[in-house]
Amino acid sequence: MKPVPHATSLRRAPVQRRSAERLTRILDACAELLDEVGYDALSTRAVAQRAGVPIGSVYRFFGNKREMADALAQRNLERYVERVTERLKGAGKGDWRAAMDAVLDEYLAMKRTAPGFSLVDFGNQIPVGSRHSEPNTRVAERLTALLADYLTRTPDADLRRAFLVAVESADTLVQLAFRMDPQGDEAIIAETRELLRAYLGRVLD
Repeated sequence: MKPVPHATSLRRAPVQRRSAERLTRILDACAELLDEVGYDALSTRAVAQRAGVPIGSVYRFFGNKREMADALAQRNLERYVERVTERLKGAGKGDWRAAMDAVLDEYLAMKRTAPGFSLVDFGNQIPVGSRHSEPNTRVAERLTALLADYLTRTPDADLRRAFLVAVESADTLVQLAFRMDPQGDEAIIAETRELLRAYLGRVLD
């Protein structure tokens, strides 16, 4: 089992394997319950019961459910970056279109299948319905670091700005696609892909 990535909201980072496994169970339970009952009805006690751990184990890591959701969002981001990285291993280096497809497709796959992702994704929907720029900035920075080498580009201010604009634009349109259809409206997703290709083509070609 992979160790749980460090999350800034953790009260205490797990050191021993057993502690890391317990944290994984807590976050898994949190994700499942988010899908079942939503954020407002989520409770640390319900998470502890679902995870099969004492309530004190939850509070050892998190002071409240917001911190728990933040840690889940951080884990989502780490897993997303891992998925994109793995996807790019099979693509030709320097192909920005393949990179863009990997970034969008893996996000859509997590949106459709990852427990709890529809509510917290990378942290920008708690409280439910709110959207602010910090998580998208974090995603854009991670993608810039990941893709700069793949694209053989220097991660300068222009590239960072391009990826931030792309992430913000795609985020808004993907949210629209999933409001139109629980599995994501394919026509809107296709338009999103075309928009990203047109925009990034000006920057990366």
